[in-house]
Amino acid sequence: MASHASYNDSAYTGGAWDRYAGDTGAAKVNGLDEEMEKADQNYMLSDDATLHEGEQKFKKLGWFKLTICLIVEAIALGALSVPSAFATVGMVPGVILCVGLGLVAIYTSYVVGQVKMRYPHIEHYADAVQLIWGRFGYELTGAMFALFLILVVGSHTLTGTIAWINIVQSPGVCAVVWGVISAIILFLLALPPTFSEFAILGYIDFVSIVVAIGITIIATGVEASRAPGGLSAVDWSLWPPPGTTFYEAFLSVTNIVFAYSFAVCQFSFMSEMHTPKDYVKSIWLLGLTEIFIYTLTGALIYAFVGSAVSSPALLSAGTLVSRVAFGIALPVIFISGSINGTVVGRYILNRAFPTSPIRFIHDVKGWVLWVALIAVVTVIGFVIAEAIPFFNALLGIISALFISFFTFTYPALFWFQLVKVGKWNQGWRNITLSLVNALVFVIGVAVLGCGTVSEPLRQTLNTGLSGPLLTPLPVRQRDGHHPTVRHRSRPREFHL
Repeated sequence: MASHASYNDSAYTGGAWDRYAGDTGAAKVNGLDEEMEKADQNYMLSDDATLHEGEQKFKKLGWFKLTICLIVEAIALGALSVPSAFATVGMVPGVILCVGLGLVAIYTSYVVGQVKMRYPHIEHYADAVQLIWGRFGYELTGAMFALFLILVVGSHTLTGTIAWINIVQSPGVCAVVWGVISAIILFLLALPPTFSEFAILGYIDFVSIVVAIGITIIATGVEASRAPGGLSAVDWSLWPPPGTTFYEAFLSVTNIVFAYSFAVCQFSFMSEMHTPKDYVKSIWLLGLTEIFIYTLTGALIYAFVGSAVSSPALLSAGTLVSRVAFGIALPVIFISGSINGTVVGRYILNRAFPTSPIRFIHDVKGWVLWVALIAVVTVIGFVIAEAIPFFNALLGIISALFISFFTFTYPALFWFQLVKVGKWNQGWRNITLSLVNALVFVIGVAVLGCGTVSEPLRQTLNTGLSGPLLTPLPVRQRDGHHPTVRHRSRPREFHL
């Protein structure tokens, strides 16, 4: 019995122990699971907080700062190439083109903003094209977007080099030194990762270009009034001068077209707006400002200088005034160039780390990656500008290819495929807007077709292939007197 009782007790005890151990083990396991779950929740909360903080950091752009960013991207020394366009097409067509193309640019920018409002997830231009052309359009436009902005960085490196040479006029300094200095300045100015921070530089940029243009207008006006015959002796004309070819006239039109190409980075800028619907204020303020500046600059300087106007026009203001104007224009050269590096850097970072907090550049690792990325972009732009012997022709054809799409062709397609409600012939509003967007599409095709053919041919036939800017500038005369500065073969005109 005892044995049996002992067995039963042990059996009972064992069963109770098993149940107890099982319950306790389950409780421990469950407790461990709960702790792990809490840890996961805490980790996710921390990650979400980091993402939230990052998003807040990159959502501080208001409509006025957006306007400043667009001004920085759009208005550079290219504004001073408008007078030479007037000299080719004449005063009346020049004014009509500045006002007309400005209004078209405002409208296409409005369409871009409508697409962003309807599809808030769009961060860059390629995301919008993906909606109409799928993955192929996304990859194609992304490559176009990055390549174009990097080339613009290279263009501003080259422009900075030319500006330093004109300002310092030191024949003992090799031109590549000025190129390196320009690239370093572009790199440093592109480091602020948010466009809200960058907008602070935009105020300096805007004052710089306005003052440079003002000095050029006043200097050329004073010089014209003091010349024999005064202002009445200036050889400007209302209409295109006799002998102007279609090719020459269209090339001048493209100079004005490119001056209004501010829609390229609009998606990128709007992604950081805290109130995106306010973008309409920005594009109207920017568009009207550009129309005013371009029309006034083109008309006045052309009226003061005439057919001999240089591009950029500040070269027509005399040696001393040109040096002063170039010095004042240095901020706009480098700030307008560096924002392109910032935009392409943001695009690459968002593309490489779409879900990682590192893209918000909130820690040491993020900053190291961001600085390295901006350095690579700047170096590539510098090397392309310095090493490719036909860089000007390349930039011309790339601009014709890309700007025609970003400013005209894509916005027209956006309206037909993403914005339009109902059939194109449904009501007078749809009919009118369909005709307007069809015209915009035609303008884009014309710029694409004529620009890709004429620009490279002009560069190649008129200037030949230029060598890289890697040879020292000073070449002393054999008689040992004053040094002669010899620049590599480059066209007198350059456009941004």
